[in-house]
Amino acid sequence: MGAFNNNNMVKFALIGAALVVVTVIMHAVGTTAWLKALGRRYADSDGMVRPGKTLQVLVGTVLVLLFLHTLEIIVWAWAFLAMLPAGELASFEEAVYFSFVTFTTLGYGDITLTENWRLLSGIEALNGIMLVGWSTAMLFAVVQRTWQGIARRD
Repeated sequence: MGAFNNNNMVKFALIGAALVVVTVIMHAVGTTAWLKALGRRYADSDGMVRPGKTLQVLVGTVLVLLFLHTLEIIVWAWAFLAMLPAGELASFEEAVYFSFVTFTTLGYGDITLTENWRLLSGIEALNGIMLVGWSTAMLFAVVQRTWQGIARRD
């Protein structure tokens, strides 16, 4: 426990904050671009999804969100591989797996980081909770627009 001091905590908190900023920017750019694309391609003048496009819009939205989360998870995995001491994570695949389990707060615990580095995994979990919540809200808004469009036409 003595190896972890306040300087390390501040350092890891700053690294974690930088990774959160990067992934939030990625999510903001990706979700904004997707919503603009939906508006141009699938929405009517009132912003409702045009008839017959509901399934395309919903499946497309889910796939875009899944893609964004996967990219964000890979950013964390690369950061872990770049910063952790050799052997902490055996491979890129293991780093991505650890990052998926951490980002989604699944927390299997089959791979854990040593004491000095585990603060970062907690920050990644918080990052994941926030971004998954953002995605859930966005998906709900898209579903709501499709429902409103269907109801208005009936």
